[in-house]
This record gives sequence, structure tokens and C-alpha cells, in this order.
Amino acid sequence: MAYDTTTGYIKHHLLNLTWGKLPEGAKTCDGETVSQASWQIAHCADEAQQMGFMAFHLDSLAWSGGLGILFCLVFWLMARKATTGVPTGMLNFVESIVEFVDNQVRDSFHGRSKIIAPLSLTIFVWVFLMNLMDLVPVDFIPTVVMDWGLGIPYHKIVATTDPNITMSMAIAVFLLIIFYSIKVKGVGGFVGELTLHPFNAPNKFAMVFLIPVNFVLETVSLLAKPISLGMRLFGNMYAGEFVFILSSAMLGAWQALGSVPWAIFHILIITLQAFIFMVLTIVYLSQACEDTH
Repeated sequence: MAYDTTTGYIKHHLLNLTWGKLPEGAKTCDGETVSQASWQIAHCADEAQQMGFMAFHLDSLAWSGGLGILFCLVFWLMARKATTGVPTGMLNFVESIVEFVDNQVRDSFHGRSKIIAPLSLTIFVWVFLMNLMDLVPVDFIPTVVMDWGLGIPYHKIVATTDPNITMSMAIAVFLLIIFYSIKVKGVGGFVGELTLHPFNAPNKFAMVFLIPVNFVLETVSLLAKPISLGMRLFGNMYAGEFVFILSSAMLGAWQALGSVPWAIFHILIITLQAFIFMVLTIVYLSQACEDTH
């Protein structure tokens, strides 16, 4: 694929394959005015921007969904092969992952729930697989989908470099936090947690004065959990993808000179980010299930 400038190369590789509704009166990539609103694939950044919030990143959805299905299929097949004997090969690898995640849940989660361990396993493996796609050469997939007859203008395969994906996962965790907080503590206990902490006073009049202060502080603390959870993963993976793209743009045929060392180091990053997302999820849900106050 040929690009006029290095900036054009970088911008192209950082754009998602966007499908959305191009509104009436919008400008197309050719400078023409759209006479009637229509749903279509964006062929440039301006078209994607004009589609607004209600647009879909088809590449992120396809890769995240496909890797999720792959994870479920592999673990299901390994579960069918499990026996009481000593595991070998792929089964041994899968059981090691399950045992590792189970130990993390036992150490960090102090409540009672049958869903936390499967949820943690899903998060760790799914996020790791999405992160792992960052090691695929940055030019390979865009070349395949554009130059080999498919005609797709943009394509990103690292779903975790898309804030829509990372924040969707974080919001799902946030909803579980709210659910378990209300389930364990009740509505009154949850409201009390937001209004009676962290500042307390024996005097009732002073306590009434502190309630708005507590509510603001606790609400900010609560909302910071999904935001930090999703944006941390997105920021780290987007930065890593940007380094790969930048080294490819600057070094050209010699891109392996800069990409290979970073890829080796990046193996640690993609694993660590999946681990952090899983552990923070366990910790947040453990806090939600505590009823000691």
C-alpha cells in the first residue's frame, strides 16, 4: 500500500473500519454533498467523524467477538478432554491458566459468588487474546483487506486500542459492582456507603452537614473505577500500537530493526495489562461484596 506522506501512513493505520449513518448534507471524501442520509462504510476520516456517536467499528467488533468465540471453543474442547490423569500439551496449558486465575480469585475476593472465577478467567484470556493481536505486523492485515480484492479502506485488528471496546468492558464491570453492592448491602446500605463515608461524626447535625461532602467524594471514587479500568487498558495498548506503526513508517524495509525488540518487550505489556484488568475487577467486586460497615 502506498502513502504520500508518513503522516498519511500513520493516520490510515490508526483509523477503524467505521459503518454508520452519513447524514444529509454531509461532505463525502470526494467533496460531494450527500443528498439523502444513508448507512455506509466511511472511506475517510471526515466521513467517519460526520457519522457521529451512533457508528460502529466493524473491525473492533469482529475481532473482539471472533477472539471471544475462539476462547470459548478452545476451553470447551479442553474441558471435554479433561480426565483425572496427568494433563499434557494444550490441556496442561489451559489447566495452568484456570489454576492461576482461581488462585488470584481466592487471594483477592473475600465474598461468595460462583460467577467471579469464570468472569475473571474470561476477562484475563479475552483481553490477552485481543492484546496479542498487536504482535501481528501492522501492514499485513491492511494490505490483505485492501490490495487483495476485498477493497476495505481501513482495518485495525487490536480491539483494545479502541476505547469503545475497553470502556464497554469497564462499564460491564461497573454494572456488576452496582449489582453486588445492592445485593449484599441492600439499597439502604449502598446509599449509606455513599453518604456516610469516609467522614463521620458522632453529632447528628455535623453528620448531616458531611453527607453532601461524602456523597460527592464517594460518587467520584465510584465512577473513577470504570473510567480508570477502561482508559488504562486503552492507553497502554494504543501507545504500543502507535510505536509499532511509527517504527514501520520511519524504518520502512528495516522496520524489523525497531519492531522486533519492542515486540519482545511488548509480550510482557500485553500479559501485564490483561492481568491488571482481571485483578482490578476482582478487587472492585470484592469491595462491593463487603458488608462490614
